Amino acid sequence: MQDASPTHVDVIIIGAGLSGIGAARHLKTNCPDRSFLILEGRHAIGGTWDLFRYPGIRSDSDMYTLGYSFRPWTEAKAIADGPSILRYVRDTAREEGVEAAIRFGHRVVSADWSSEDAAWRVQAETADGPAAFTCNFLFLCGGYYSYAGGYTPGFAGMDRFGGRIVHPQDWPADLDYSGQKVVVIGSGATAVTLVPEMARTAGHVTMLQRSPTYIVGRPGEDALALKLRRRLPEKLAYSLIRWRNVLMGMVFYNFARRRPDRVKAAIVGQVRQELGPEFDVETHFTPRYNPWDQRLCLAPDGDFFQALKSGAASVVTDEIETFTETGLLLKSGAHLDADLIVTATGLKLQAMNGLSLSVDGAAVRPAETLSYKGMMYSNVPNLASAFGYTNASWTLKCDLTCEYVCRLLNHMRRKGLRQCTPVLQGAPPETAPWLDFTSGYVQRSIGEFPRQGVTAPWRLHQNYALDLASLRFSGLEDGVIQFSNPAPRVAKAA
Repeated sequence: MQDASPTHVDVIIIGAGLSGIGAARHLKTNCPDRSFLILEGRHAIGGTWDLFRYPGIRSDSDMYTLGYSFRPWTEAKAIADGPSILRYVRDTAREEGVEAAIRFGHRVVSADWSSEDAAWRVQAETADGPAAFTCNFLFLCGGYYSYAGGYTPGFAGMDRFGGRIVHPQDWPADLDYSGQKVVVIGSGATAVTLVPEMARTAGHVTMLQRSPTYIVGRPGEDALALKLRRRLPEKLAYSLIRWRNVLMGMVFYNFARRRPDRVKAAIVGQVRQELGPEFDVETHFTPRYNPWDQRLCLAPDGDFFQALKSGAASVVTDEIETFTETGLLLKSGAHLDADLIVTATGLKLQAMNGLSLSVDGAAVRPAETLSYKGMMYSNVPNLASAFGYTNASWTLKCDLTCEYVCRLLNHMRRKGLRQCTPVLQGAPPETAPWLDFTSGYVQRSIGEFPRQGVTAPWRLHQNYALDLASLRFSGLEDGVIQFSNPAPRVAKAA
């Protein structure tokens, strides 16, 4: 049965992953007089790092920036494995005392804003039926892709294949590929992670790619970071390393956008050095697009290249004609034999955590909204979302977003106002897509996402320094975000 009287809190956080646990800690620390709940659709803390269980799952950002600003990463590996990251998130939840605020098995499906009540009415699905909640502020921390399943193209002949077909998002716990011929379809971060790990025990692993991607070798441990951690207090060392990595990342990204030819030559040159003159780098590792048109893939300690050089793995650049009983027939006429085929073919993106949103009964269509500072949306009151960088670590932007939300809530409390809404005024600004990546998983769904403007505050910066100024140090009352809905006066007792 649906609750007759919904549970009310000041803030509802959706998602108990990396972003949601961080948001809860920021609220508890910076808004201690505010009540909050975390509604988590699954039955565990961790989000992405609990969901994905495929071999070798790891970060593709260094943990000194993917880690929280308030909790130093203390393990040796800078490029960390999934279980270590999951442990870090869960330890944070326990040590920061936010576990009790989580309601597991609550998959939020809709939220309706009432201006009269200055509250969101939130509907969740549970094993016991619908559950209702109300809150004054809604914080979406559930990421940007669907947990229901990954994306697999409708390849011809898939039903003919006599082996097993697996998507990395739904990795079976009982899958034993020892000694088997494995084909991994795809060339993104997941494929580049899977290939060297599976090659350790498989008979052979082939990465089948339609076109090349940029793969950059990088040490798994950060020698300077380890040295600083031995000589300086933990938090100081972490802060210095974090800032160094942020600045280096910004410099590299900006240089890549200004001089893509030079960066492309450097990356391809590194691959040639790794694989030697006999390897066909031109065919298999020279992308047709510029660096950072798509996210770069990491090979910690060159593990991907080592697997190729050892002969345990290989790469084929071709397209699939059809699945066969024993593998894949390619458009070139070649056939790849396989016992197991892994479709590392991407995610299904979803805007605003896939929720059905409405404001005073009118449906919110994400594609018709404009992003405000990369975290709120035009004409949608009291709602923010944690969405990280595409060219840097996810958590860098999420930490700043959490700080801003806390500033916003405290400002409204001081002023006795209950509603904050980014409002478009005058002629609509020129717009651009939410993300400018050419990756297939982005292009398939980008039309469903909010858009961004080309000028502040509607522009979605992919720049930590600009966001730091905009979210941490700028004034809240900028003439775009409108504060309204004064709290009702409480009558004094006679």
